[in-house]
Formats: sequence, C-alpha cells, structure tokens
Amino acid sequence: MMNLPVLKEEQKMQEKLNIAVFVDYDNIEIGVKSTLRREFDVSLALDALKERGDIVAKFAYANWGRQEGATREMAENAVQMVQRIPSPRGDKNGADINLALDALEMAFTHSHVNAFAIISGDSDFIPLVNKLKEYGKTVFVVGGKAFTSTILQQNCHEFISYESLLMVSHDKVAIVGQNSPPLPTSLLGTGAPAMKEFRKDRQEFLPKEKRQRPAPLPLEQAMPLVERALQVLERRGVQPQLGLLKSTMLQLDSTFSERAFGVGSFSEFVDRMKKSELVNVSGHGGRVLIERKGLAQPDRPMPQPQEALPSLRDVLETHRLELEEGASADELSGWVAEEAPHLDWKQFGFQEFAHFLNYAQDKLIVRVEPDEERGLVVYLGAEFYPPAPPPAPPEPEVDEEVEEDEPQPFVEGQPTIFEPNPPQPPPKPVKKLRSPRPKKATGDSQTQRRPRRKKTD
Repeated sequence: MMNLPVLKEEQKMQEKLNIAVFVDYDNIEIGVKSTLRREFDVSLALDALKERGDIVAKFAYANWGRQEGATREMAENAVQMVQRIPSPRGDKNGADINLALDALEMAFTHSHVNAFAIISGDSDFIPLVNKLKEYGKTVFVVGGKAFTSTILQQNCHEFISYESLLMVSHDKVAIVGQNSPPLPTSLLGTGAPAMKEFRKDRQEFLPKEKRQRPAPLPLEQAMPLVERALQVLERRGVQPQLGLLKSTMLQLDSTFSERAFGVGSFSEFVDRMKKSELVNVSGHGGRVLIERKGLAQPDRPMPQPQEALPSLRDVLETHRLELEEGASADELSGWVAEEAPHLDWKQFGFQEFAHFLNYAQDKLIVRVEPDEERGLVVYLGAEFYPPAPPPAPPEPEVDEEVEEDEPQPFVEGQPTIFEPNPPQPPPKPVKKLRSPRPKKATGDSQTQRRPRRKKTD
C-alpha cells in the first residue's frame, strides 16, 4: 500500500492548474529593453506558463495609446488590453493598483482559478503575492533577473526568468538556415527596432556584443540546494523522483532554474550531475530515482552572496563623485574589474553583473534605474546617505523677568480701574478722650503755684 505522504505529493503534482495571467506591460517592457536590449515578447512568457497549466485569462495593463507597436502582438495572443490613462497630475502606480484589485477580485469570484502569473519586476506586487498565497493560490512571477526584485523572486512559488526564455528562443532562431523563410514575429518580437536588429542571415538577432549568452554556472553551486531537497524528501519518506525533486527544490528556492546551469530540462540537469558523480541515479523512464552520493562535506563552504558586497562598497566609495550623476552598469563593471579583480560574482551564484547589482539594490547599497538609451544606470544607494541625526531638543527658553504689577494703592473715595465708583468708606470711629487722673496729696501741705517772675528791663 502506498504511503500517505507519497499519495499526497502525487495528488499535488496531478492537480490541474488554471492560470490567470496579469501583465504589467510598462514595467516589463522598459526592464527588458534596458537590460537585455530586446523588445518584450509576451508569447515567450505565455508558452512557458502553458507548460505549467492551462491559461484561462490574460490581461495586460498599459497606456496603449503610447504602445501602438505592442497592441498587435497582444491581439495575436488573445491578451485583453486594459487601458490606463494617467491623470494630469500623474499616477505612477495606477496600473499596479488596477492589476492588484482585478487579481484579488478574480481570486474571490472565480474559484476554479487556482494559479496566478504576474509578469512584472516591480517590488510593489509583494503584498499581492503574499495575499494570493494566503488564499491558497499558486503564484508564478515572470521577469528579468536583472530588474526583478530579489524579494519578489524569493516569495513566489516559482520565478521564471525572462533570460532563460530568450535562451530557448535563441536556440530556435539558430536552427533556421539562410534559405529558410522569414521567422515569425513571435520569435523575434515586434516593432521597428526589433526588425532593424534582425540580421539578413537570420541567425543573429542582435549584434554580437549584445547577444552573447552568460556563462553557465557550475553544477557544484546547485549541490547545496539538491542536498537539502533530498534530505527533505527522505524525512517525508517519499521516493526522490524527478518531478518531486524539482518541486521540492522550488519550494526551498523559487529562483532555481536548470537553464542557469546550461541545460534545457531538469532531466538533463540530473544527467549532468550523474556524469559529474555528484548524485546517484537509478531507474529509467518515468521512475528515475535520485539519491545522495554521501560525499564528505567540502573543506570550504560555498560562498554566500553577501560576502561579495564589501568589495563592491569599496569601489563605490572610490567613485562616489562619478556615481552622483549616475554611471552605466558597464562602467561600474569596468571599475570593479580594475580595482577588485578578485571579485568574481559568478562564484556567488550570479550569472551576470546586472544580477549582482539587482541583489545589491535590495541591500540598499546601490540604486539601479533602467534607461532605454544608457541601459542600467547605477547610483549610490541609501546606505551611503544615512539619515541625518535627529535634531537636538531645543533648550528651554529663559523667560525675561516680567515686572509684576504691584497692587495699586487704594485711596478712599477715588475711582480705580477695578471699581469705578467704590462705596464710601465707613466713618472712622471717634476716639474717646480719657479724663486726667487726680493727683494724690502728700501729707497736709498742698502744692501751690509759684508766681511767674516778671521780666525786668
């Protein structure tokens, strides 16, 4: 009899996903154009989502009056375009608010929709992602690793990087020969800039310096995640099959993608690990089991991304004046190569320097803004501008001595400011005069008054 945990895991895998897609077009379009020098192709994202379930609704939010080149592409892919007209005072987050409200309304009113896909790199959607997860919905996020917030990448169920989708489309373009008919616009994007960059030989979409693939990451960097996922499955008593292993790895790290390691499928990823003797693989067909190799722990643990930040801080501090006006990511990459040659961001799990900058932005070390002409423009982050200390409490004011009004003298019968007509004062009591006491006589003799002497001339 099959174990209960195994049954639950298989039921979870077999559950049908009905996906509602919400596209923040302004954000994804400027992000792809500034970081990858490509026109955003919504069909690439939709094809990737179709591999994960059925798409039952598709909405895109933008001011479509300014996106005439994209309206045809949206119509070809049956994407419902929601018009956003900014107010005269501007509403930068207007599309974000509309998208979030519509997604929550669908979560409440359409019970059959159990998965949502947000095509954007804006960190403002983190509350929406968390709320949808509270309601038991599966959440996918599609965006570029160079401009999608790492916090948003790590909090969804699965992050699908647009760079990995371009790798697949590039392989399809490379197969086409010189004598082949023109490629469909779904593979190359739409709009005049995209058609100008499409070369005559139909084998290169962009100039060579812009179309180079990032070097794949070494398989050893994926082993900590693989080991942890295998340990989780062992504790659950579940057989580590291909599908269960990948779903567990995505639960532990939603940013995992086998394409970052130079392979096109997870089965190929496991086959590479087997050839490198990193894991034991047994079985065949749909019953492939993966087991830990049981190798000793390496002497030196894998470097963590935060360990690369001190060297970047030193370079930023050196070029503080240049960064006040903003420097391109290419300029900053050149400064890092000259002044910190020991810093190799690939050792820390970043395929490209732009991915490293995106991580540093979430740590408030830099501030990155996409620009259609200059690409990624880098400024110093909030860490270099600490908040001013709180103002000292004001000293108590010393009040000047205020002369207090002395009570006015009261004169009887004279009006005052308090009593204009004061009552008449009571009459003074009459002092009684005492009668003189008689003198006592001494003996028989009486005192006689002596006559006054007359003055003589």
